[in-house]
Amino acid sequence: MTTALITGSTAGIGAAFARRLAADGHNLVLVARDTKRLGEQATELHDRHGIEAEVLTADLATDEGIEAVATRLSDRKNPVDLLINNAGFGNKGHYLEVSMADELTMLKVHCEAVLRLTSAATEAMRERGRGGVVNVASVAAFVPRGTYGASKAWVVQFTQGAARDLAGSGVRLMALAPGFVRTEFHQRAGMGTDNIPNWMWLDADKLVAAALADLARGKSLSIPDPRYKALMGLVKVAPRGLLGGITSKTGRKYGPR
Repeated sequence: MTTALITGSTAGIGAAFARRLAADGHNLVLVARDTKRLGEQATELHDRHGIEAEVLTADLATDEGIEAVATRLSDRKNPVDLLINNAGFGNKGHYLEVSMADELTMLKVHCEAVLRLTSAATEAMRERGRGGVVNVASVAAFVPRGTYGASKAWVVQFTQGAARDLAGSGVRLMALAPGFVRTEFHQRAGMGTDNIPNWMWLDADKLVAAALADLARGKSLSIPDPRYKALMGLVKVAPRGLLGGITSKTGRKYGPR
């Protein structure tokens, strides 16, 4: 049986990955900050699917947390075959309304942790000649929308570049760029969602199924829904200046309140 490590596993997209991978027979290493929720999740998945679910409490906003997960990924005796870098969060407010400490914490979790954990995982995977990494980004990566979008753009560029460098090694890397997903993400950030149209919402379980299918196909970028694929196609051809104005207005209309 193979083993998958999932950061931010107790809610949202991370929990959907855990459910799907457990149902498919993968053993799991579940990573999050809440030990109690991790324990409950591990017990449920073990009892339902008969897989082994290891828990690792870690805060990826700290060096200690990142190092603890990197150490587990580097364990050659108990190898991790699939890494899902899912942990992340949003800050409520526009640029200069969010504290510098919170902005830097976002970069720590979205960029530094992703870099260090991907590196730890792929080094071990390359030695074995197999493995996969999914780094969860966002369609916000493709529009000029502050630190969150910038950090997710870094995730996409880093992942696709690393995928090219590791081509032929047996290790697959893919950036996952979903749109709005019904999770705890917005609630935790104190963001209202009543103003977001129903058609923009995605189901986490369907998103994960599409993402894993794209990973199996060898894609380095997954936008797992036809609606968002169409929107991102328009983004590619829109003038940058016009795009900035449109996304600013769209952010005020459909973004956090």
